[in-house]
Amino acid sequence: MRTDSFALRHIGPKEENLQEMLDTIGVESVDQLIYETIPDDIRLEKPLDLPKAMSENQYAEHIKKLSEKNKIFKTYIGLGYHQAILPAVIQRNILENPGWYTAYTPYQAEIAQGRLEALLNFQTMVSDLTGMEIANASLLDESTAAAEAMGMLFAVRDRKQKKENYNKFFVSQQVLPQTISLMETRANFLGIEMVVGDHEEFDFSEGYFGALVQYPGKFGQVFNYANFVSKCQDAGIKTAFAADILSLVKLQAPGELGVDVVVGTTQRFGIPLGYGGPHAAFFGTKEEYKRNLPGRIIGVTKDLDGNNALRMALQTREQHIKRDKATSNICTAQVLLAVMAGMYSVYHGPKGLEYIADTVHHTAVSLEESLKELGFEQLNSAYFDTIHVKADAKKLREIAESHEINFFYPDAESACIAINETTTLDDLNAIISVFAELAEKDAKETDKLSENSRIPADLQRQTEFLTHEVFNIYHSETELMRYIKKLERKDLSLNHSMISLGSCTMKLNAASEMLPLSNPQWGNLHPFVPVEQAAGYQEVLKELEANLTEITGFSATSLQPNSGAQGEYAGLMVIRAYHEANGEGHRNVCLIPSSAHGTNPASAVMAGMEVVVTKATENGNIDVEDLREKAIKHKDNLAALMVTYPSTHGVFESAIREITNIIHENGGQVYMDGANMNAQVGLTNPGRIGADVCHLNLHKTFAIPHGGGGPGVGPICVAEQLKPFLPGNPIIKTGGENAIGAISSAPWGSALVCLISYGYIKMLGTGGLQKATEYAILNANYIKERLKDHYKTLYSGERGRAAHEMIVDCRPFKEKGIEVTDIAKRLIDYGFHAPTVSFPVAGTVMIEPTESESKAELDRFCDALISIRREIDEVSADEPNNVLKNAPHTIHMLTSDEWKLPYSREKAAYPLAHLHDNKFWPSVRRVDEAFGDRNLMCTCPPIEEYMEA
Repeated sequence: MRTDSFALRHIGPKEENLQEMLDTIGVESVDQLIYETIPDDIRLEKPLDLPKAMSENQYAEHIKKLSEKNKIFKTYIGLGYHQAILPAVIQRNILENPGWYTAYTPYQAEIAQGRLEALLNFQTMVSDLTGMEIANASLLDESTAAAEAMGMLFAVRDRKQKKENYNKFFVSQQVLPQTISLMETRANFLGIEMVVGDHEEFDFSEGYFGALVQYPGKFGQVFNYANFVSKCQDAGIKTAFAADILSLVKLQAPGELGVDVVVGTTQRFGIPLGYGGPHAAFFGTKEEYKRNLPGRIIGVTKDLDGNNALRMALQTREQHIKRDKATSNICTAQVLLAVMAGMYSVYHGPKGLEYIADTVHHTAVSLEESLKELGFEQLNSAYFDTIHVKADAKKLREIAESHEINFFYPDAESACIAINETTTLDDLNAIISVFAELAEKDAKETDKLSENSRIPADLQRQTEFLTHEVFNIYHSETELMRYIKKLERKDLSLNHSMISLGSCTMKLNAASEMLPLSNPQWGNLHPFVPVEQAAGYQEVLKELEANLTEITGFSATSLQPNSGAQGEYAGLMVIRAYHEANGEGHRNVCLIPSSAHGTNPASAVMAGMEVVVTKATENGNIDVEDLREKAIKHKDNLAALMVTYPSTHGVFESAIREITNIIHENGGQVYMDGANMNAQVGLTNPGRIGADVCHLNLHKTFAIPHGGGGPGVGPICVAEQLKPFLPGNPIIKTGGENAIGAISSAPWGSALVCLISYGYIKMLGTGGLQKATEYAILNANYIKERLKDHYKTLYSGERGRAAHEMIVDCRPFKEKGIEVTDIAKRLIDYGFHAPTVSFPVAGTVMIEPTESESKAELDRFCDALISIRREIDEVSADEPNNVLKNAPHTIHMLTSDEWKLPYSREKAAYPLAHLHDNKFWPSVRRVDEAFGDRNLMCTCPPIEEYMEA
């Protein structure tokens, strides 16, 4: 075996297994299988033009050399990003631990209690620091969180405001520039008129439904907003704060002022800068808005035995159910980063956070005092960590950069300096020496920090925070390490068994791809440094864009969207900009097949489009005649078609080019949802099928790990005519010549994790990428054939083949009293995460094995499903006390003195022999979803509840 081939390590089935798999499928070769799966007229005529594959060792040397091209200056730019210290115990045990980074979104709560508890800690931390009643389990970044706040407040307008169309939203000019840009992008098609101005001169007139202020302001000034909030309340205007989370340790909690929403980022709670992301945003609000709160909420409930259990609350708000009625298209959170930020608070506790915040503040005060001695004027009357100094910006910048220091220069006559957790006395004196050189004076070295404060008494925090026990007992590394391990043991991740989630592609996240994320040369770069300081990143990002452009058959790529749903929105906004540039801004109808991902219609509505649903045929394909009829009917206003290919039903539809032609003939553009791109790479592509734009899920096809529900990256790739409209950024030039506004806070979104996809492509190369696609299709069809005598596959291609995934029908088992959920929970007893349940068809499971799983693992999974099928045959609807209805079975059940169930403990726990050697135990029994929604609790329960339990 070649030990220098990454493809051999990434792809599961081995050569010696191949013939048996082909025989099971009933084909002579992989080529024959692909011929029978993918329509011939869309196959690529030549291989992808990509560099030769590297070995893992070659790649390690390559990425290290690139990292050395990044210049890591001491950076005090601020603007929502601050270098932080990632505790080594969190880095080693969470960021670098596949038990945490390979987990999936916690839809199966019984095998996700660990990360659910970690997220509950995060929510509690946010609620405590903001003073709000409820918080979600993270959003993508601060700017999108602010836009979500605007959207939510628009949705909850009172009756009078809705009737009289109050559509104005005030944004303080002190709000971060990237946030204002993104909110303008978002407001454009939501019918919201955004007004940017001075909050101290705001007139509180009628027509306004909401307002957003920054706390502290973008230049560091801390404003007392009490009077502003009070006047807003008197005028019926709801208020939102964009707050710095570390400052809330020292500043009055916004919730005490009666604000409605508080948003921000938790990046400075131990998360690497990573040239812009990924970072977990926070969103706190009042409980009365709980059903309008965007994103995911973790709540406390009970299991079948009445014990405390956790799960995602209020899941009916998810887009797969609400579709075009959803108030948000959010599908991804930043779970891994939220877990890390929450653990940062657990590790440091309230006293540790106070020490960090005090040190930061006193360092800033010390700097101000030293600069005043040198003759410089400081403009902020109150501040937490950022001073605003009058100085010749051009001269200061030349001197600072010669000393490898970055400041923020808002204009030609001043500079802002944002102190962070890593700033030492030596760093402080280095800054002072820069200003001394500018003033042509001798620097006076500081040997201790000032004890003075620049936070007025009426703005100082008086309330306690993080009082729950979890934030007060794990302050040694030993204790935190054990707590993290305790939670990890409750979760089933890819390091235990395959996760066969259809449409979610839980493939190998190779260690060679992940290791660079721990390198400070990649982690410690601020997104707004001059681009010449980020030469390594620029090379990676430009080559990744070029590779993705080649793979999709398009002309250009933007990496800015940092989730799949955000990519959908960005792609549709680019289409709208294209139509507007052509004088056809009235085009606003979006055709969406009934089988589409739920985020598709939600994204279309957010882009100001009218959704028209097209029918599916009995075999699950798009009804071409219905689509033609609706395209012709709406030809004067047709903007786009959103189509997933291969379809959400796991089929390569042969009519796809006819479909795209119909749209083009009627004036529309074709948006291809790239969720299933891992069945296309190297064999066909969106350009070949006639699409104009697609998003890609780098956390699916291109190996970024799901991290328990995020990070994700959703870049968009576009045809030539759409290239000028790719999204921009107000601080760093990016995007097309006629760029739409920002889609994410950072110019290149979650740049740090793009290294993973860059490595994936580099190490697989042209041949490896194609082979990965072929083996994804091979593995899916192998499972299909192994299960065919036990389960019905709902849809197949014209030659009877599945694509990379398939939908298995579980509805016939209702006559036995068995629901699809029972099968999902019973799979836990067999050591497997359930496939995707009831999407896109209720009562089914959608199975996707990925190319990374070996034949042995595929067989274990098939054996489990076949065994469950036999168990279904053994039960009846008249006797619901059975092994499926009681699943999953916990170790507490199996070791209790009493066993009154009508089947053996052996059958419950070890239905197949191999489980004796490798058993995963769920930590709770089946959770009660309805109880949790009736009794919503989204912060850590009082300690008394644990004592009672």
